[in-house]
Amino acid sequence: MKKNMVGWFEIPVSDMDRAKAFYEAVFKVKIEIHDFAGMLMGWFPFSEGKEGAAGTLIKQETYIPSQEGTLVYFMSDDVQIELDRIEAAGGKIYQPKTEISPEYGFMAVFIDTEGNRVALHSKK
Repeated sequence: MKKNMVGWFEIPVSDMDRAKAFYEAVFKVKIEIHDFAGMLMGWFPFSEGKEGAAGTLIKQETYIPSQEGTLVYFMSDDVQIELDRIEAAGGKIYQPKTEISPEYGFMAVFIDTEGNRVALHSKK
């Protein structure tokens, strides 16, 4: 393989303003909203040539937030940093910081304001 397999992700939302506020508060980033003929997309920051995939929040009737199904992992310097912001931003901690192994680091899972199960990963 010449590239990592994941190139894009979409997180369904019911309320774009609420979801945007949540993710901006948890990750301390700015999310840009784009309207494509009624399909709202909230783009996460992306820098070409850096590690990781690009993605978006998405609001459209066929996208339904869920705690089941595919799990997206956001990279972090230390998952506890973002975990400490989850509840104040309106989310819930689903699984606290947990060591995967000394080699693979740590993970945690939260439920966002829309009802999606989302994960974090860090080496420390």
